[in-house]
Amino acid sequence: MKKLFLTLSVAGMLCLGTANVFAQEAAEAANAEAPATEQVAEEAPVAEEAAPAIDAETEIEGETMHQVLKQKFIEGSWMWMLLPLLCLIFGLAVVVERILFLSFSSINTKKFIAKVEDALNNGGIEAAKDVCRNTRGPVASIYYQGLDRYDQGLDAVEKAVVSYGSVQNGQMEANLTWVGLFIAAAPMFGFMGTIVGMIDAFDSIQAAGDISPVMVAGGIKVALLTTLLGLIAACILQFFYNYLISKIDSLVVAMEDSSITLLDMLTAYNKK
Repeated sequence: MKKLFLTLSVAGMLCLGTANVFAQEAAEAANAEAPATEQVAEEAPVAEEAAPAIDAETEIEGETMHQVLKQKFIEGSWMWMLLPLLCLIFGLAVVVERILFLSFSSINTKKFIAKVEDALNNGGIEAAKDVCRNTRGPVASIYYQGLDRYDQGLDAVEKAVVSYGSVQNGQMEANLTWVGLFIAAAPMFGFMGTIVGMIDAFDSIQAAGDISPVMVAGGIKVALLTTLLGLIAACILQFFYNYLISKIDSLVVAMEDSSITLLDMLTAYNKK
């Protein structure tokens, strides 16, 4: 439940941030147009003729990245541009949640193993379990499960370590299927917008009975922009997906290496 709440919170912040940027830009544009209109009305006819050219150059040169993105988003038909954008937002929300989870799961395994070994030699099984109980991460959880079954024999310890290692691996890979879904869905929605844009272009040709570049430009622009946004969203999410997989692989290797050390540690302790 906490993971779901964190994911929805991050997605909500991303959506609100995007909406605030668009609203702020619209307000700035409205405030900038009002003084310009009053100034043009007061100036002489000669100045009125020169003003549009100067304003056009200033507008083109002064466009920010957010303004360009907003303009392209509107030109690409907001309905078909919104679907890939939502895939990107929710995918990034899951990515942020997984990065935080994996970051909190990472510990200094060598230092932790040294503390467990020292507690085991000086205070016994219960002292070692206390160290594991007060340490976060999958390695500490595996150690606790293994130490908790020490009285059942080393075979039971080994089985518990292997079984709980699979459980921890599943917890680390949780929600990654959603990232994979968004990676696949974003280009699909983009291609869907491409098809709709081409259909609009051919409808315009059919209605006019003639082929004109101006007539079909709008539909082709929608087709290209939706495809571009879908591919950009998929590329961004694919990068983070590969990062998460590599992070999980490193944690799994650490768990397996630490599990072998635990069995060796308990074998030596059992001989005392």
